[in-house]
Amino acid sequence: MARAATTPASGDGPPQDAYAFVELDAAAQAGEAVLAEECALAISYNGISHAVMMVSPSAVEDFVAGFSLSGALVDGLDDIYDIQVKRAGAALSAEVQISSRAFWALKQQRRNLAGTSGCGLCGVEALEQALPQLDVLAGSPLPPADHLQGLRDRIGTYQRLARQSGALHAAAFIDGSGEIRLCREDIGRHNALDKLIGALLHERLDPRQGFALVTSRCSLELIHKAVRAKIGTLVSLSAPTSLTVQWARRHHLNLIHLPHHSAPRVYSPAPA
Repeated sequence: MARAATTPASGDGPPQDAYAFVELDAAAQAGEAVLAEECALAISYNGISHAVMMVSPSAVEDFVAGFSLSGALVDGLDDIYDIQVKRAGAALSAEVQISSRAFWALKQQRRNLAGTSGCGLCGVEALEQALPQLDVLAGSPLPPADHLQGLRDRIGTYQRLARQSGALHAAAFIDGSGEIRLCREDIGRHNALDKLIGALLHERLDPRQGFALVTSRCSLELIHKAVRAKIGTLVSLSAPTSLTVQWARRHHLNLIHLPHHSAPRVYSPAPA
């Protein structure tokens, strides 16, 4: 797949502008702070507009690839022939060329949605998207406990954009030796995981040979994305919801919560 090098990868690129502020107290101290960047990204597949997302303008090609896979628009990187990212003022556009098979499936999906918009079934379509049918994973061994030790602190050193501005989520891949191999950041927690999934695709890394970490709240949508990307183990710095645990167990996804001041908690697989 051809990759257009038009946007910086996470952690690269020019320094961001600082914004002046005044503290609201008696001293009225003035200062400057770097703020997280945000822009609109319009995504088209084979010339047909599909979605507009608000994203952080880093690792955009990784995001587009991950979004395409985790949204079940493609089956893998081989379905993506080309990604061209362009900037138009404060916005970005991504033109994605996909295989004929994937494009036909996308058009069928769009036709089905349009056909149900006026007949009272659109709620059913929404439910199918919220609670989709997913393949059950083959199952992966749990990571060694020492690969999780100090991980909260270690991941912080890889979050360059967050250190500058805050207000950013991160998703990282820790390889089979316990080293942080990839890290992607975004204002959206779903976007951060999509960027990581895209990076795994582009780097041709097996997501089962290690585990993914998310710094955000672990919601059901993140489980969907992890299962579709065939990630064997998902570690979250925030506690999961009950539905998240149920779906992780049902689909054989290892789910681990990493609390601040206690040992890692394995919620999936269920304790024997």
